[in-house]
Amino acid sequence: MTTPSALERPAGVPLPRRMAARLVLLPAVALAFLPPRRLRAVLGVLRRGAAPATAAQAQNARDAMCAASLRCAGPKGCLPRSLGAALVCRLGGTWPTWCTGVRVVPPFTAHAWVEAEGRPVGEGVPDGYFARLVAVHPRPRPMDR
Repeated sequence: MTTPSALERPAGVPLPRRMAARLVLLPAVALAFLPPRRLRAVLGVLRRGAAPATAAQAQNARDAMCAASLRCAGPKGCLPRSLGAALVCRLGGTWPTWCTGVRVVPPFTAHAWVEAEGRPVGEGVPDGYFARLVAVHPRPRPMDR
């Protein structure tokens, strides 16, 4: 037996942001097939020169991905959604912390998400709900060091 569920897609996402999300959707899905070590290396290159994303910028990027793709809005779309959100932020010159890990309370579940300002963005969970296994943080700019 299946449980019916409705996908919540954000409304009011501006057309340019939806178009940016559609632009990065295919690369995000392709990146999702990479092994973790290679994915981390690719994201490490992509983050170069980007400023840290604010929570609002990361939330806007996440909303754009969910508005542009049913797959990303779905319960099993966390990896392409988080990768896409990071790429949308990168198009705007910023980078959130991209994370993948596990839920710390049973049942065990793997998950991918973005963080900004030290907190998960758009996940609706308390701090410490997920344990990070891989994280790609924004790299400080040379003038910020």
